[in-house]
Amino acid sequence: MFSGIIEELGRVSDNAIATSGRLEVAATAVVRDLAVGDSVAVNGCCLTVVETSASGFGVEVMPETARRTNLEPLRVGDPVNLEASMAYGDRVGGHLVSGHIDAAGTVVDLRDEGNARWVTIRAPEAVMRYIVAQGCVAVDGISLTVVEVLADRFTVSLIPHTVAVTSAEVWRPGAAVNLEADLVAKYVERSLMAHAAGSVG
Repeated sequence: MFSGIIEELGRVSDNAIATSGRLEVAATAVVRDLAVGDSVAVNGCCLTVVETSASGFGVEVMPETARRTNLEPLRVGDPVNLEASMAYGDRVGGHLVSGHIDAAGTVVDLRDEGNARWVTIRAPEAVMRYIVAQGCVAVDGISLTVVEVLADRFTVSLIPHTVAVTSAEVWRPGAAVNLEADLVAKYVERSLMAHAAGSVG
């Protein structure tokens, strides 16, 4: 489990997802307490560490994960948001994030207003059904608050610090971003569906 507070901006050092399913990331902060078998979020995607060193780590990416996320097209040198998994009792600075990506969305617009950067993202219906104004969403692993919702897109607003320490700094229109809708909303929907089915039966 993660909180959506990015610990470090890593860099892709090798991407062989298409051939061997391996992704190598250069990092310094998150690897201090990272061991083989641990979970780490890379652009919000929960992955298992299979190799570590003082200068980075390696993970394995399954075909389903590659299809559902923006990881496979990453090039050497590209920035990636990193967060090590939480320990029970840790402060949750953002919101509860599972690291299980629902789908990739597309950045369609960016604009600055004062010290805020507004980012509009087009998302599939499977994600939009859980998006509500003032609700939570994880975008490339960043815990963000939704400020506006339309039929097929939503807008978030970022402070300068978030832009500076995450991959949001390089987002441009057309960029693919990993999306994870609020976990609580999914469980509420599932519970209501089960209750409705039981009532009908």
